[in-house]
Amino acid sequence: MKVWKLVSGILSIVLSVFVVLQSGAAGMVNAMEGNGEVSGTAGILVAVMLLVGGIVSIASRKGGKGGNIAVLILYGLGTLVGFTMAGSYSDLRIWAGWCLICALLAVVALVKGKQ
Repeated sequence: MKVWKLVSGILSIVLSVFVVLQSGAAGMVNAMEGNGEVSGTAGILVAVMLLVGGIVSIASRKGGKGGNIAVLILYGLGTLVGFTMAGSYSDLRIWAGWCLICALLAVVALVKGKQ
């Protein structure tokens, strides 16, 4: 699980940059169209969860249960925000899917750590 935490942490940090750029564009389109969607803001929140989750994942790769719980909560929030607030920003569902994968693997790490 140490390798997974390192790889997923690095990928999450790199992906958060792309999510911020896409979210800014989506937010600008939402503002220009005046459609009342908040998918750009939701994308920024998902990017923050990806960034912080990646940092915590890297920092806690040798640690115990607390790091896995923190990673689970951060990626879980990213998943929830991404899937519920995506709107017309369809790429946000992809990033929320990545958060879901990381959250599920954090659950696996928690279960595996208990044994």
